[in-house]
Amino acid sequence: MTRIVYRLYLTIYVISVLTALIGIGYYGFSFYRLPIEERFYSPDYALLKPSGLIGHGLGIIGSLLITLGVFSYMARKRLKVFSRLGLMKHWLEFHIFLCALGPVFILYHTSFKFGGIVSVSFWSLVAVVASGVAGRFIYLQIPHSIEGRELSLREVEEMKDELIVSFQQKYNIDISELNSGNAAAIESEIKARNLSRGEYKTVKQLIKSQRKLVKRIERLDFMQNIFKYWHVAHLPFALIMLIVMIIHIIVVLTLGYKWIF
Repeated sequence: MTRIVYRLYLTIYVISVLTALIGIGYYGFSFYRLPIEERFYSPDYALLKPSGLIGHGLGIIGSLLITLGVFSYMARKRLKVFSRLGLMKHWLEFHIFLCALGPVFILYHTSFKFGGIVSVSFWSLVAVVASGVAGRFIYLQIPHSIEGRELSLREVEEMKDELIVSFQQKYNIDISELNSGNAAAIESEIKARNLSRGEYKTVKQLIKSQRKLVKRIERLDFMQNIFKYWHVAHLPFALIMLIVMIIHIIVVLTLGYKWIF
């Protein structure tokens, strides 16, 4: 059930991002495809330019989504007052979703025109998103508890041992050497037990879980070290992006640019 819910969340996230990307692009296609020097004469210029009603609004919405995504996740992760407010892994998914959707709005806010200090923020944003995708992949390779806490090597080893003992007690089959060349023999032994369809499905699922645990134990140290180094790349780009974004907002307000308020 958890896997189904996760896939549902992931589908909603992807559809939301793609809808925003394709929908806005379709609406302003005739404007965005024009050379920069010709856009002034487009009937959509007043709406879609960075300071226009829609263009400016996209920048504000995108900035708010990114800010909410970053600081809500940081607050949940570092402040004790939020420690019991939902599971950490759900907050991570929310962080990834907002920080993937926000850049789409920012992209259209710039109307694909990058220059000056804004370009520093935008390309930092691109680096943050790209490193975030890589970080998500690394994160999935590290075993976590149901609350989202990273598990130690000892805890993962205990999980594997408990699974082996449970398998032996219930089905009287030793799967401790499943990945040491005896997989075919174990498969034959399972088939010879004349298990019901439901039991056979359960056994296959347990074997699959065992294999995953063994593989994760083998690469746990490597992935944990990679994840530490990943933060070295991800956090600086995120800070640069936020700092330049704040400077950009201050400059815009100083110059008197306003949206609908």
